[in-house]
Amino acid sequence: MAAAAAVPVNLRLGDLVWGKLGRYPPWPGKIVNPPKDLKKPRGKKCFFVKFFGTEDHLPVLEELEPKLHHPCTRESAWIKVEQLKPYHAHKEEMIKINKGKRFQQAVDAVEEFLKKAKGKDQASSHNSTEEKNRRNSSEEKGKQSVGEEKHKAGLSDRKPKKRVSSVSSERGSKSPLKRTYEQSPRKRGRPPKDEKDLTIPESSTVKRMMTGTVAGFKWPPSPAVCYQAITKKLKVCEEETGSTSIQAADSTAINGSITPTDKKIGFLGLGLMGSGIVSNLLKMGHTVTVWNRTAEKCDLFIQEGARLGRTPAEVVSTCDITFACVSDPKAAKDLVLGPSGVLQGIRPGKCYVDMSTVDADTVTELAQVIVSRGGRFLEAPVSGNQQLSNDGMLVILAAGDRGLYEDCSSCFQAMGKTSFFLGEVGNAAKMMLIVNMVQGSFMATIAEGLTLAQVTGQSQQTLLDILNQGQLASIFLDQKCQNILQGNFKPDFYLKYIQKDLRLAIALGDSVNHPTPMAAAANEVYKRAKALDQSDNDMSAVYRAYIH
Repeated sequence: MAAAAAVPVNLRLGDLVWGKLGRYPPWPGKIVNPPKDLKKPRGKKCFFVKFFGTEDHLPVLEELEPKLHHPCTRESAWIKVEQLKPYHAHKEEMIKINKGKRFQQAVDAVEEFLKKAKGKDQASSHNSTEEKNRRNSSEEKGKQSVGEEKHKAGLSDRKPKKRVSSVSSERGSKSPLKRTYEQSPRKRGRPPKDEKDLTIPESSTVKRMMTGTVAGFKWPPSPAVCYQAITKKLKVCEEETGSTSIQAADSTAINGSITPTDKKIGFLGLGLMGSGIVSNLLKMGHTVTVWNRTAEKCDLFIQEGARLGRTPAEVVSTCDITFACVSDPKAAKDLVLGPSGVLQGIRPGKCYVDMSTVDADTVTELAQVIVSRGGRFLEAPVSGNQQLSNDGMLVILAAGDRGLYEDCSSCFQAMGKTSFFLGEVGNAAKMMLIVNMVQGSFMATIAEGLTLAQVTGQSQQTLLDILNQGQLASIFLDQKCQNILQGNFKPDFYLKYIQKDLRLAIALGDSVNHPTPMAAAANEVYKRAKALDQSDNDMSAVYRAYIH
């Protein structure tokens, strides 16, 4: 997959920005001059950023300095340009990603700074205006007396039509260009034949300013305007394999510039993933009709503006595009083929998008029956967890009807940070199983490492600290280890579902005679965890399989 091109941003001293350091979330700061004794790091272009709300916090800087080789103080650091974003353009996005108390205090500090700066600007502007008015008043009085004398002296030898020029000159006394001409004689060239030659029409001046130059000065475009223009335009990146991805230019879908489709959207299944998806569709202005097997789960979304569908068939028949996200292959088939199911509502032109993680055979069967009724089909399983679903930061893997994929662009922007189109039906299912196979196996390895540390007398917290400073550092690693250390296994991704995905991935390997020994070993550990009644806990509860 070709990487998305970076968004060019013209930053300068004094700008407010979001700065990113390592695995930590972006933090608000201001570009300032560095201390004289703090050398700039070699290599890529950097800016020195002072972070807000860090007077007694943000161990990010001192903690990460050895790893990042970014010279820093307790409250500021050199940050690479590609790790910086303009503050105002990305404010809503960052606030939605980070809900921490310290982070909110930092944002409050920025707003207080802006409020004070605005007050100073207004006071300065007021004082400047008063001073300018005093100077203009003094100048006008002097010029008025000079003008009156010139006017009287010139009346005897001017023709009547010249009186218009005289009056015009008096009216135009506010023009600096005219005053300059009147007060100082021209040294070169002949004087203009008519007074109007000296006048620069206001519309022309405004036009010059808007097009970019006045007296050689280039007016930079507003960063907010640039950002909005960029994020409204989707980037389509293609590889030789034919796979493509649709995403916002800044690789996130959390921004106010999404224009919702005018198509009616249906959504079936309000589990851990579906709930966050529907919430983000509604926030971005989509018209959504919901259905869930347990009807009570629909109530919250009805309050947020969703419509209620009584059956899957009814939702499909009344909506243009219907999404579904259920637990496993059996649930996916029952939803389509069962009583009052999706298939009964399908007719020519109706669109169905299955976001469930299932095997390729299941999704191919569903595609065939949908298309046989004149419907359009797209598979679009999602990679992520409950938190990423709530934040609109899922990764969407799609395959099937390419036109339908493009029709879903605003929906995919609302629910995810990026989406990939992988070709024919079945490809997305296979890719999703491989992704979850890797994730599930990694989680089992993390649990194995923590338990081995414990039984050999090593600190589990120290192990996590070491891993977080190394190449394996990630939000996933940190969150799952914290779950284990705190004994908190509230589901973010059900253990029973990751075991299901491992089982399906192993079967996929068997179908092409490809060995999957690591996945097979991990699968056995998850099966043991299920036997210990951990199915409905988070996948990190696989840890308990090692301590029993």
